[in-house]
Amino acid sequence: MGYNHIKAFHQSEERYQGLELNYSGHPEARDKIFSLCKIAISKTGQNPLIYDNQDESVYIEFHDELHREGGKFFSTVLDGLGIKVCESE
Repeated sequence: MGYNHIKAFHQSEERYQGLELNYSGHPEARDKIFSLCKIAISKTGQNPLIYDNQDESVYIEFHDELHREGGKFFSTVLDGLGIKVCESE
């Protein structure tokens, strides 16, 4: 099963990184996203804030000086979904 319907939006500032994964209209993708987040937590040792939004999206957030670098975590999730490029807002 492909996940090409999921749209990814990345945000980054000096002390903050966020990744929104919008699975609108495909609720089965939610479970895959959370499964990949568990894998990324195990693989990277990072534990970001993860929000399960009511608008059919999941938001992963890293902030402050200790946990603001989410690149490896995001890459694990995005690679698992087959997403190569984030959308522009």
